[in-house]
Amino acid sequence: MKDVNNQEGLNSIWTDSLTRNLRPNGNALIDHLRTVHQKHTGFTEECAISCRDEVGRNSYEWLAELVPNNSSVRVLDLACGSGPLLKMLFDRNKNLNLKGVDMCPEELALAKTRLINSGTNFFVSKAQNLSAISDNSIDIVLCHWALTLMDPIAPVLDEVRRVLTSEGRFAALVDGQMNTAPGYKEVHDLIYSYVQEEIPSYGKIDLGDPRIRGSESLSNLMHKAFPKSNITIESNVVSMEGPVNQVAEIAAGFFYAAFVLRPDKRKLMITSLSNLLAISKDSTDGERQGRFSMPISRLLVMPDIK
Repeated sequence: MKDVNNQEGLNSIWTDSLTRNLRPNGNALIDHLRTVHQKHTGFTEECAISCRDEVGRNSYEWLAELVPNNSSVRVLDLACGSGPLLKMLFDRNKNLNLKGVDMCPEELALAKTRLINSGTNFFVSKAQNLSAISDNSIDIVLCHWALTLMDPIAPVLDEVRRVLTSEGRFAALVDGQMNTAPGYKEVHDLIYSYVQEEIPSYGKIDLGDPRIRGSESLSNLMHKAFPKSNITIESNVVSMEGPVNQVAEIAAGFFYAAFVLRPDKRKLMITSLSNLLAISKDSTDGERQGRFSMPISRLLVMPDIK
């Protein structure tokens, strides 16, 4: 993970629009996501890998559980980023037929390095256009924490349905409900408060389609896109503990909003976040331990086979 303290505050068409009190469009969203991932390639991994649930699984492992250990299974990782989920699947079963799609060439470059000699096929593409992948050619489509950032979402689901076989499955790891993880809302609000000092309207418009962030709205969306399927959404909480400053850095690095801050503002935010996450408020900075928890949900779309 790159040292974000050495980076200037991130600017994009999205942030420029918000600064001028304009409503960003879909192209601004794509530009913003690409800018973040170009400057901070692989940034989502550290937090996602470090946070684990009560039985010791991180979010990649929880999603990967849905892939059967069958050599004939064809798996597509949608918005695969730098490839941690694909690498996990390959290490578990080297006979899987793996594909990865992402719109950021810098992320895919990391993924290719990570999965060299694995036989994994990679494609630079937006999720709304998977033309490089044939109809009915994929058994399982996975999407780890990227569905919430896709807008428009309907073409994405149309493409997922097109590439899946008649018995194929679609599974995604998405945001859980804020109030299910202790202290998560406070962390979110603290980071956003610093960003909103610079850009008051930041956060008023979601990155992506807000329907993905609510269980009921997500379920309704999936039932509409996959009318003959069984839809399940499971909730979970993952956490990490460690030296409080380290925990604060890793936690902040998972929020897109944190990258908007200039280095001096970010340093102040990390100090405030460390104080919030500290388990023991009385220890010295060098001894203090911190804990961060976040809510996650696992969506599974399966054919209704009777």
